[in-house]
Parts: sequence; C-alpha cells; structure tokens
Amino acid sequence: MIVLDTVPSGALLLTVGVLFASGVYLLLERSLTRVLLGFVLMGNGANLAILVAGGRAGAPPITGATSEPMSDPLAQAMVLTSIVITLALVAFVLAMAYRSWQLHGHDEVQDDVEDTRIARLAVADAPSYADSDAEESGSTLDEEAVAVRDEVALPDPASGSDDAARPGAGARGGDGA
Repeated sequence: MIVLDTVPSGALLLTVGVLFASGVYLLLERSLTRVLLGFVLMGNGANLAILVAGGRAGAPPITGATSEPMSDPLAQAMVLTSIVITLALVAFVLAMAYRSWQLHGHDEVQDDVEDTRIARLAVADAPSYADSDAEESGSTLDEEAVAVRDEVALPDPASGSDDAARPGAGARGGDGA
C-alpha cells in the first residue's frame, strides 16, 4: 500500500469534524455556558484543521541546518492567531454569562420581544410594516413623473425663468451684488 506524505491522517480529519459538529450543536443551545463550550470546541477544531492543512512536520525552518524538507511556519503562526481570537471570544462570552448570572440567577438567553412579534406576523403572513408603495394610487408612472419636481435639474430655457434675477442667486451666494 502506498501512503502519500501529503495525505493527512483520517483520525485527525475525523477529530476535526467531530469538534466542529459538537461545537455547532452547543452554539445552538440557549445556555451561555454551552455556547461558551461550543466556541471552545470550534476554536480547537479550527486550530487542528489549520495544523492538518500545514502538512507533516519537517526540519526547523532554518536555512542550511539539514537537507530534509523544511516545515512551513505559517500554520503555527495562524494557529497562534486563532488561539488569541478564541481566547478573546471566550472571555467576552464568559463575561456575558457572569453578568447574566448576576442579574437573573441563570445564564439562559431569553426570547427577544421583537423577534417574537415578527414570528407571529410571519405565521399570520402579515407585513411587519406599512408599505405605502404597494398600494395602488390610480395614476401611471408617467403621470407621477410629471408631477414630481426635480431639485437638481437645470432651468428650462424655453420656460423663460431666469434664476439670476432671483435675489440670493448671484455668484456670491446671497448678498445680491
């Protein structure tokens, strides 16, 4: 059996999949403690996925040390960055869970009142806002276009209106001189 050097271990790929799947499952829970554990599991899954994508370990990335192929240090740098991001996210969710525990005595996320209202309207298939454009006015678009005045259009020379004759429309912008 021929094993390629670039093929990652099946056990590592399975571990990455299990970490991501269990992390997503925990993120969908209402308890902030479970959400916190979900973030931790997904962060560890991402770290392991980056390391697996980095390839097999090789010689240290110092030129001239050995004749073996060198390992790529980019994977380790990305994992360190991912660890810092995961730590910041975990600290934020932990602070929210602690504050929720102080205020309410539990860390369960409550339903949002606005989300509940929108869900009820969706069940009733009613719009959640007044849509004035959906109502028919009885006039065509051409009739409405004639009635609307364009604020940026230049004056029509055929109409005979002269903006320079108006007070405040001179070159200096309002002193009339």
